[in-house]
Amino acid sequence: MTATGGAGRPAPAPDGRSGRDPLPPGTATRPTTLDRVQRSLPVVAERPRRPEWMKVRAPSPHTRFGEVRELVRSQGLHTVCQEAQCPNIGECWGKGTATFQILGDTCTRACRYCYVNSGRPDREPDPLEPLKLAAAAERMGLSHVVVTSVDRDDLPDRGAGHFAATIRALKAKLPEASVEVLTPDFWGVEEEALGIVIGARPEVFNHNIETVRRLHARMRGAKASYDGALGLLRRAKEIAGYPVLTKSGIIVGLGETNEEVVETMADLRAHDVDVVTIGQYLQPSKQHAPIDRWVHPDEFRWLREQGEALGFGSVFSGPLVRSSYRADEQRHAAETGRGAVSY
Repeated sequence: MTATGGAGRPAPAPDGRSGRDPLPPGTATRPTTLDRVQRSLPVVAERPRRPEWMKVRAPSPHTRFGEVRELVRSQGLHTVCQEAQCPNIGECWGKGTATFQILGDTCTRACRYCYVNSGRPDREPDPLEPLKLAAAAERMGLSHVVVTSVDRDDLPDRGAGHFAATIRALKAKLPEASVEVLTPDFWGVEEEALGIVIGARPEVFNHNIETVRRLHARMRGAKASYDGALGLLRRAKEIAGYPVLTKSGIIVGLGETNEEVVETMADLRAHDVDVVTIGQYLQPSKQHAPIDRWVHPDEFRWLREQGEALGFGSVFSGPLVRSSYRADEQRHAAETGRGAVSY
């Protein structure tokens, strides 16, 4: 059932190096500089070849893609669409939507699956960013705004106050819009930070558990906690004085089994999570965790069915699904009881 991909190298060109016809038999050749360099390089395991169902079209110039790109650039904003190299950027930006990333472009963590730049941030959060983001969302005509961030372990409140300021700015500028936040774990100040963020009343609170219990520490590092992620999601709903939707995402293809994914979904439901997303891991570079397998669309459909049986209000499961992919549809599905969806 599982499609693993990576069946070997493609057939070589006629002479094994280029597209030229083979040299006549007996012709002597001297190794080129390129030959010598290639032979000196270490042998690196080849990444599994991307299957057809993972291929996406390039952004079309006849959509709103260029308009969104220029708006983000002109306002000095960041989007996770760019920072994480999301495969859906052409579709989402082409429709005039984006997921905003606040608190800069440098994360204080270094998760093994994530492309976002990591290191020590060299500047404080921009106090005008919430206003600039709200203005951009208004220009884009968004009815549902998704805001995420890098981890900022260097800040006393881990960035919670900046999240709250952004939510308030959006609600002031777009009072009819819903706001979804995808937050870090607020390491060490969880209760205080949650109170600040939930106090600004986002309609959706999202914190991604990312992977199964067995792989969590290996992929996310010592600061992150599987049980801590579950607890954060439960507490967000417990301290809210209004019906906030909670949501979490799972990446597959890191070495987990489908049964472990179902166990993680069961853990999320046990902590009263309403919405779950499941999507294929894409290796950003050879320095990141390798792709263990390409999960077949039929498996995503099966996982969707398991999530629906567990009682999630909405399950978005598919190879290209990301946490913020069609986020407004996810929220609407959960609120209306539409249920599970696969792509």
